[in-house]
Amino acid sequence: MQKENKMGVMPVKKLIISMSLPMMISMLVQALYNVVDSIFVSQVCEDALTAVSLAFPAQNLMIGVATGTGVGINALLSRNLGAKDYDKVNRIAENGVFLAVVSSIVFLIFGVFGSKLFFDTQIDSSSPIHSYGVDYLSVVCGCSIGLFGQVTMERLLQATGRTTLSMITQLIGALANIILDPIFIFGWGPVPRMEAKGAAVATVIGQILAFITGLILNKKCNKEIKFGIKGFRPDGRMIGEIYKIGVPSIAMVAIGSFMTFCFNKILLAFSSTAAAVFGVYFKLQSFVFMPVFGLNNGVIPIIAFNYGARNKERITAALRFSCVIAVSIMAFGTLLMWVMPETMLRLFDASEDMMGIGVPALKIISTSFVLAGVCINLGAVYQALGKSYFSMIVSFARQIVVLLPVAYLLSKTGVLNNVWLAFPIAEFMSLMVTLICFTYVYKTIIRKLPKKENEAQD
Repeated sequence: MQKENKMGVMPVKKLIISMSLPMMISMLVQALYNVVDSIFVSQVCEDALTAVSLAFPAQNLMIGVATGTGVGINALLSRNLGAKDYDKVNRIAENGVFLAVVSSIVFLIFGVFGSKLFFDTQIDSSSPIHSYGVDYLSVVCGCSIGLFGQVTMERLLQATGRTTLSMITQLIGALANIILDPIFIFGWGPVPRMEAKGAAVATVIGQILAFITGLILNKKCNKEIKFGIKGFRPDGRMIGEIYKIGVPSIAMVAIGSFMTFCFNKILLAFSSTAAAVFGVYFKLQSFVFMPVFGLNNGVIPIIAFNYGARNKERITAALRFSCVIAVSIMAFGTLLMWVMPETMLRLFDASEDMMGIGVPALKIISTSFVLAGVCINLGAVYQALGKSYFSMIVSFARQIVVLLPVAYLLSKTGVLNNVWLAFPIAEFMSLMVTLICFTYVYKTIIRKLPKKENEAQD
């Protein structure tokens, strides 16, 4: 317990690579199985693909609650590990597990009673899209204990720098999902054909396996954190501290889910194929965004730990290096969207109509990727320092104040391609707000930390 944690002593560039690379790889695998899900579903029919796309806002909100709570757990754990307050570390972990259980119960209720209502607000109940969507959403929300447990276990491992073990849990869940998808979707052997519901069943089984793996790895390998149910009582103050950091992240995802829901309504006025293309875009862009989020997940505990240790030099060095990586990944993603959009759309059995809508959509939206990379990277500072509400402000301004109104106004031109222009317009505005917020945080918090000489940075 007295051994120096690598987040405080390892050269910063090497530390970021060692912390982030496993998570970036696992995020890529996660993106792969999300895409594979939709590829298999698209082979059922375009209606099934559209249904999964329309279910995304609700499913994404559930994921956002899990990851947002995880952000609070992760940042708080790392900060107290840096301050060597191990008693508080253990109490944070126990309350984090408690929140995972409570959250899964809330979404179980939504899955059972709210799935049909959710689709009633988007599409006629007589449509096959409605039936496919309710089948899919009721399963992924109703059996969400695997998701919440998996994310919590991963954050406990990440907070102590054990990102390779965190990667293992994600890999197991993702690979299980990929293997089980065709079995449950198309019905192999004794398993009946379930179509869209089969994709959901494969997803939740993968999440439960990842949860179990993460629990075992934490108990066996994560010696810096101890948690259990014996003698546990929920700590209101501790839960408040977790959510003080995590709620803004949850709110950001909620804002994103609301934006996606409304954007789908705008697109459905053109055609259901346009909404399907939007869903396909989200699957494809995850290959670009997920590695950057994985990078952020590695950088957040580094910044939080060194903030707890009062080490300004390591914080600024981590930010500079991670920003270069994030921008490079996003630039490569933009290049792919421009060079091979047809190839990517064919993965989803794209019809001629889908191809005609999808190719310009991918090209136009991807022009905003590099700007988004900078915003995501700087957002790590807000989360690590407990100022996540700045991320919420940026997200609200981007998606609600700019993106949706601009998209709605451009839809009135009657030209679908104009609607996609709302993304680069909104991202430019987002960058301006991000830079203003970051400058304030840097001047009021980071700059005031004491300077430590002779600190290894490379």
